This record gives sequence, C-alpha cells and structure tokens, in this order.
Amino acid sequence: MNKTFTWTLLIFLALSACEQAPKGPLPKIGHKELVGTDTVYHTIPDFSFISQEGTTITQKELASHIYVSDFFFTNCPSICPLVKKQMLRIYDKYENQPLVKLVSHTIDPVRDTQEKLKKYADALGVDSDKWLFLTGDKEALYDIADQYFVPAMEDPEAPGGFDHSGKIMLVDKNRHIRSFGEGTEPDDITQLLKDIDRLIAEYE
Repeated sequence: MNKTFTWTLLIFLALSACEQAPKGPLPKIGHKELVGTDTVYHTIPDFSFISQEGTTITQKELASHIYVSDFFFTNCPSICPLVKKQMLRIYDKYENQPLVKLVSHTIDPVRDTQEKLKKYADALGVDSDKWLFLTGDKEALYDIADQYFVPAMEDPEAPGGFDHSGKIMLVDKNRHIRSFGEGTEPDDITQLLKDIDRLIAEYE
C-alpha cells in the first residue's frame, strides 16, 4: 500500500469518526437576539398543566432535568403510535437516569382528561414520575406547541380531527431546545439518543 493512499485513508477515517461522534456542546435551536453584550436564545416559556396523576406541572418541576417532549392525542389513528414507540425507546434507555424526563402533551384536552391520560400511561407500563402526560387549557397547549416549533391544530380533514407534527424535542435545564428528531423516523431517534448522551455529558 503506497504512502499517499495510506494517508488519504487515515484522513478519511478520522473525518468520518468526527462526523459520527461529534464532540462538545449541542447547539441551541431557535431564534436568538443580542441584548446588550449578551446573546439571548429562544426558551420554552412558563406553563402550567395537569399530569396523569392530577398534579400541577410547571417549569419548576422540570428545572433540574433535561427532557424530551412530544405532542399527541390518545385517539390518534395515524402517527402517534409510531412516535410513542420511539418515545418508549428513549424511556427504556434512560429509565434509570435521574437527569432525564419525558413530557407528552395532548392536543385534544376535551377527550384526553387526566383520568384518560392515566389509563393511557398505565397501559404503556411507564413510571408516572419519569414520563409526564399533560393536559390542560387547549389554547395554552397549542401556544406551547408553537414554542417547541411543533405545528398542532384542529383539522376536521385530518385523521382523528387533528393535524400535528411527530417531532420529539430535546430541552435542557435552561429551557433551550438543543436537538430534535422526527418520531416517525427511527434513524432520527437513534441520532437523538446520541444527542441526549451529549447533553447529559454537559452536566457531568
């Protein structure tokens, strides 16, 4: 093997390794603005919703955690089962990692009452402290979806009467969105799992 080819191969392998295993902090996603000399990044605003256990959940309950978030409804006949399968992948990997939580918001609060969300969560067999299923005021839920850059709306022409995205978003302790993946694409979530590991490393 000639020396030129060997060096070319080594450089290619090194670059490939860098692409496959990026180092350093994840970027902050969303708009940013300069305030004085500080760069202010998009943050998830305050909210107040009810969990499947009937407790009030605000940003205070999530302040010491990083979390993944999605939007769904229990009667969804289209993408929700696919997205929940990927959320379960995340749950299974980080079930014993206390830094990580999962947060699922319904976009159909009229039907998805606290009691119905509890039955749904219990059927999944998940820990209600680890994985929060949230309901509440419809407009507040839709407003918070906008803050996660997740489209969610009532649409009588859509399957189940609602049109929404299957994105799963990763949020840090400071309410910044740091990564996301399409919950209908398993390869996207494989990458998101790597990004969660990177975000965990920022707090170790």
